Amino acid sequence: MHAELIQAGERLLVDCRWAPLSRLLAEGGARAWQPAAGSAADVHVEVQSRHTPFDVRGWAPLTRGGYARGGAVVLCNACGSGFDLRLTVAAGQLTVEARWRPPVREHLASRLLRSRFHLLVRATLLQYPALWWAGCRGRVPMHASAVTIGPSVPLLAGPGGTGRSSLLLGAVAAGEHACSDNLCVTDGRDVHGLVEPMRVEDGGGRRMAHGRTECPLPGRLDTLRPNRLVLLRREASGRPEVHPLDPARAARALAAGTYTAGELRRYWPFAAALALGTGRGPAHPPISAAALEIARRLPAHEIVLGDRPEEGLAALYRLATEASERAEAMP
Repeated sequence: MHAELIQAGERLLVDCRWAPLSRLLAEGGARAWQPAAGSAADVHVEVQSRHTPFDVRGWAPLTRGGYARGGAVVLCNACGSGFDLRLTVAAGQLTVEARWRPPVREHLASRLLRSRFHLLVRATLLQYPALWWAGCRGRVPMHASAVTIGPSVPLLAGPGGTGRSSLLLGAVAAGEHACSDNLCVTDGRDVHGLVEPMRVEDGGGRRMAHGRTECPLPGRLDTLRPNRLVLLRREASGRPEVHPLDPARAARALAAGTYTAGELRRYWPFAAALALGTGRGPAHPPISAAALEIARRLPAHEIVLGDRPEEGLAALYRLATEASERAEAMP
């Protein structure tokens, strides 16, 4: 496998020389792969067929299983994926060399907990390196997605289990476009999506946890500029309701949703180790500051979803915009 995609606003080149992994990585690109153009990528991931350990003799201990020397970092069993990584920054490019060397527990988990293994490998090899490199360029990860609703572009956020992915997929099926399902990066204005398959009921693809299956996100756009912030919350009963949110509450909800996202649970120590070992990028992304900047710039509403069938994301968004217009018309 030798292909590339735009990931978190960065050009990611993947060269997989270990055949058993090629299909899994191809699926992780959710049909976004393009033939490699030949010019230098921002992030180059090379999955090697060798299974020997990286030589860290003389390297300084960085953390448990982590070593650093001369701005390079080695992470053993990175993110619990079973892969050892050697990450090097040079000439404006992040290079990631990966070797499959799982400890016994991770080796068993890769066979018995297949969906967990698939998600960990994609995060470790396709998502986290691009997220970190985007962070070195001033972009911050968010658990949200920008989606078009007619001429508007709401930034849609909310915790797992609210049905956000199903609403998003319904909007896309109706002709709208989104930049991602769960994760993105932002500089406070533009949103760059993270490539990943959607996980919904009856997706038709690989089986995942919670009774969901995977499907690609049709018509995905790499970048969108939101003009409204919409946060979803679900309650056990009642019809959908819309409430305006002041910037402080909206920022708190957006930041908290990012920190509680399972997709990012292993990213924080990954990013901190790279920042410490390379001397680049923030040791911790400025999530709260970015969320507050977005909430101050964009009008924000919370949509409370009830237990009755909704008409879809467009109808829910119309409720939010109508509520905003009524509020603006009041003396």
